[in-house]
Amino acid sequence: MEVKINREIRDYTESLFFGLSMRQFVFSVLSVGVSIGIYFGLRSLLGTETVSWMCILGAAPFAALGFISYHGMTAEQLLWAYIKSEFLMPKKLTFFPTNIYYEALKAAIENHEKEELRRHD
Repeated sequence: MEVKINREIRDYTESLFFGLSMRQFVFSVLSVGVSIGIYFGLRSLLGTETVSWMCILGAAPFAALGFISYHGMTAEQLLWAYIKSEFLMPKKLTFFPTNIYYEALKAAIENHEKEELRRHD
């Protein structure tokens, strides 16, 4: 008997419906619902081929949200992190260079420049 164990315990996801996690299943059902709504809403206005493409384009974002994981964050966590970093707590980073060598020798350089001016006068 063979039991599969993930190398990293945090990578474990429990599969509930059809081998999908609960989150993936909910977003899959949501994408199916959106595509059904698009189909019945647009079938009288557009042709069958156009409606089928509209169903695919309408359902794809919802289906993808269930499977997206970026740096260990789900799509909602990633969206919240983006909103926080760009809108709620934006930081304007400015760079002010500091020449430590010049600061240490500033007095000596000024004295040398004054001596050069005295020589030329």
